Amino acid sequence: MADLKIKPAKLSDQIVAQLEHLLLEGSFKPGQKLPSERELAERFAVSRPSLREAIQKLEAKGLVNRRQGGGTYVCDNMVKQLTDPLFMLLAQYPDSQFDFLEFRHALEGICAYYAALRGTEADHKKIKASYEDICLQQQLQDSDAEAKAVTQFYLAVAEASHNIVLLHLVRSLTPLTEQNIRLNLAALQQRDGYADKLNEHRRRLMQAVISREPELARQASNGHLAYIEEALLEVSKERSRIERSLRRSQQA
Repeated sequence: MADLKIKPAKLSDQIVAQLEHLLLEGSFKPGQKLPSERELAERFAVSRPSLREAIQKLEAKGLVNRRQGGGTYVCDNMVKQLTDPLFMLLAQYPDSQFDFLEFRHALEGICAYYAALRGTEADHKKIKASYEDICLQQQLQDSDAEAKAVTQFYLAVAEASHNIVLLHLVRSLTPLTEQNIRLNLAALQQRDGYADKLNEHRRRLMQAVISREPELARQASNGHLAYIEEALLEVSKERSRIERSLRRSQQA
């Protein structure tokens, strides 16, 4: 009978498995620089040659890339492969922003649901901090920073879901989400009191997550996005009426 003895895993392969787990759970984000070889070797209690071999294997898998004299970075190729075609689609067909908003309904609603089920105290603190940052950027009247802060708020909720697939999907769509939010905020500035209403929606969502009420959290998320969609449709209709009026006046 052939020898069926199980061989122990090579040390570098064990390091690869641990690093892959950290990448998968989001401890290291796309584009982020990894700690130095010395720091990682100390963290895993391994020799630097073994760690270096593990990094080489991760690089061969396309998960990290090493820059001469600049350290090792998590690859963001998958993010670009997903978002670049969608960026082109949304740029060519502005109405597709509504399709993306519908998609956010489903994605962010389920993230909110699981965040309320599984969120930790640390998650709650991060969500609160993100919400407070939104309010701060609104006071500073920095629309770009506000869009980034809102995006980080939704990302914090996704992280609190503790669902790796949801987290990676939300994280990979971050550039598109931020662009969608920026366009939405610019359009909604025409409506009185829009910022207060949006903040109240987000506060309800945050409170439902912290209170561990999954269905209420999902409803808060869906209600928030439904309000945005309805408001944008009204803005679009008003813009169309103005354009028709201008055309008629030019023809008179």
